[in-house]
Amino acid sequence: MPDPIKVPTVKGITQAFKDLGIGALGGGIIILATRMFGAIGFLAAPLLAGSMLKGESGKVITTISGVALGIALLSGMGSSGTSEGGV
Repeated sequence: MPDPIKVPTVKGITQAFKDLGIGALGGGIIILATRMFGAIGFLAAPLLAGSMLKGESGKVITTISGVALGIALLSGMGSSGTSEGGV
């Protein structure tokens, strides 16, 4: 059974703030790598960010990026290749 909801503590808020900062840093690395390497950067960027951020944070960034990549690839598979607003 999961832990019950608890009253926020300064330690918990501090850790959450650090996690937010690491996530923002990882996102920034992903955006920079994608812009630097173009289309291949979409695949390389999460790997680069995951390798730069060590430990659990790197694993989480890479995993979430992989999920986003899978969603992006699979959502493109259903399109027929026609534009919706085109002439």
